[in-house]
Amino acid sequence: MSSTLELLPAVDVADGQAVQLVQGKAGSGGRYGDPLQAALGWQRAGAEWIHLVDLDAAFGRGHNRDLLAEIVGRLDVRVELSGGIRDDESLAAALATGCTRVNIGTAALENPEWCARIIAEHGERIAIGLDVRGQTLAARGWTRDGGDLMTTLERLEADGCPRYVVTDVTKDGTLQGPNLELLRTVARFTDKPVVASGGISSLEDLTAIAALTGEGVEGAIMGTALYEGAFTLEDALKAVRAA
Repeated sequence: MSSTLELLPAVDVADGQAVQLVQGKAGSGGRYGDPLQAALGWQRAGAEWIHLVDLDAAFGRGHNRDLLAEIVGRLDVRVELSGGIRDDESLAAALATGCTRVNIGTAALENPEWCARIIAEHGERIAIGLDVRGQTLAARGWTRDGGDLMTTLERLEADGCPRYVVTDVTKDGTLQGPNLELLRTVARFTDKPVVASGGISSLEDLTAIAALTGEGVEGAIMGTALYEGAFTLEDALKAVRAA
């Protein structure tokens, strides 16, 4: 694992538009136009990864599958694809875009056998999203409880999960700072890489997460702070390289 924190600008897509929600609530937060242009903009600014999310698929109200495939095809950087990947058909469609890896959320909680099988079949192309509210996981676009965090982690470790994307649901989109203790808790439980998400508001927040790379935190997903101009991606990359 690199000692430099990887940064993943988020491009969350709803109704064909780039958006950022607050605590995952539909209709909340800002709208930021064409998601392809947003992704290309982050690439021009130096991004090495894009975290691309189909929110409509996550909420079970349709999908933006063709648009996300176009975005992946137009990018020259690595893409982590997320949102509504819950069965063989949606997984095959996601992997066929050429994305580097997919992030599995609800299905990892509701269909453990399928989750174990795809981890065995696809290895590093699978990450498991742990969307956490307190010690309880959130599922179905964060609208339902999905079980206990540590119990689920224990199962996923036994299944050989290669990577975790950890989001504090209560922090996401709020610009209130990351939940560092949650990140430490998960990183101490596993020797697999952890990607942080939720609450990043400043370069100081990124520096604080970068200080956890030695404990197993590999990357950080950034959304609202970038779109609202709290800092630039260029400055964020400089900050984590200097950390």
